[in-house]
Amino acid sequence: MNLSLRLGWRNLWRHPRRTWLTTGAMIFSNVLLVFMISLQLGMYQLMIDNSLRIFTGHLQVQAPGYNDTPHMSKTVPDIKQLAAKLREVSGNGNVAARASGFALFSSAERSYGAMVIGVEAEYEPGVSSLPGLIKQGRYLNNSKGAEVVLGAALARNLKVSLHDELTLMGSGKDGSFAADVVNVVGIFETGVPDIDRNFVQMPLDRFQEVFSMENEGHTIVALAEDFSQIAQLQQRLQKPLSDTEKLVLLDWDALSPGLQQAIDADMASAWFMYGILILLVAFSVLNTQLMSVLERTHEFGIIMALGLKPGRLGRMVLMESTIMAGMGFVIGTALGSLVALYFHTYGLSLPGMEDAMARYNLPGRMYPSTSMVSLCLGPAVVFIACILASAYPALRLYRLHPIDAMRSA
Repeated sequence: MNLSLRLGWRNLWRHPRRTWLTTGAMIFSNVLLVFMISLQLGMYQLMIDNSLRIFTGHLQVQAPGYNDTPHMSKTVPDIKQLAAKLREVSGNGNVAARASGFALFSSAERSYGAMVIGVEAEYEPGVSSLPGLIKQGRYLNNSKGAEVVLGAALARNLKVSLHDELTLMGSGKDGSFAADVVNVVGIFETGVPDIDRNFVQMPLDRFQEVFSMENEGHTIVALAEDFSQIAQLQQRLQKPLSDTEKLVLLDWDALSPGLQQAIDADMASAWFMYGILILLVAFSVLNTQLMSVLERTHEFGIIMALGLKPGRLGRMVLMESTIMAGMGFVIGTALGSLVALYFHTYGLSLPGMEDAMARYNLPGRMYPSTSMVSLCLGPAVVFIACILASAYPALRLYRLHPIDAMRSA
């Protein structure tokens, strides 16, 4: 192995320009892959985090089966007391109780059905970005007040504005008739059509009274400080719930399965483009090594005539490719990591991006992810592809006959 390594290193520098051009292609591709994969994974985290922060949250406590078939009867008993207990063990206090139902809202001119959510107004900003997306008026601040906030699209459909009255009609948990007259105190705009068109929020205490819920609710929402801390938060919240089998703790993947599917589809399309780049580098290595083998055919014939086996020559060619791929891996990963770490610290902002993102209560900068996967996955694939590409020139040596090789000069 030491002899093959020394011979491989010496042979590479017989043509330093060719070696550096091939290695440079690897370095460039590795830097590009490290940055693009890091940026892509960072964008996924941003997309997941901000999508969940609007309403869903990272974790939810529910009655079994409620997530699949939401029904008024599938409730969490003593929901405000349980939410207070979970706030104590969460470590960040970002826990809030909710209750959900469907109601018909009528204004002076129109009527539309919408989902009505009862929320703990003082804790809701800790689990949802929706309170920060109020475009007109204010958010809820009276736990028992007859007030609501609704989406901008629903407000347009109902033809209502601030301080207008809406009549609410629905069905309570016990099958009774639920009715109330509420005042519009705020209008939000999330940029998500389904939420802006179909969601209304009102104080939880008022919701329980109108819908005959007593002290029950449907979900307790929890939000981690950072996406990477979701697993830790889930472990902390699971302990107080372990005493009962009547409640389940669901993570974001179970709550929003379509989000992960969209990410998987986008990742597959991105890897198609990455694969083209990797193939171009692999063919560059194949061309370099094939030229190297062909121009040394006479030399290989003499060596084989002296008794060296073809397998030894093949291993030497593979060693040359391994050295080049290793140089490309180390240098490319190091430079790519520096670029990714720089933008991870200071962020990446495109012209006009901050204003566009601010409309949806999103940060104006993108921050690449700097995990071992994002920094090493791309270069590792390039390294393997380059070794595989050099297999064909190495296998040619097994069919090489010493006499024919020496005559090739």
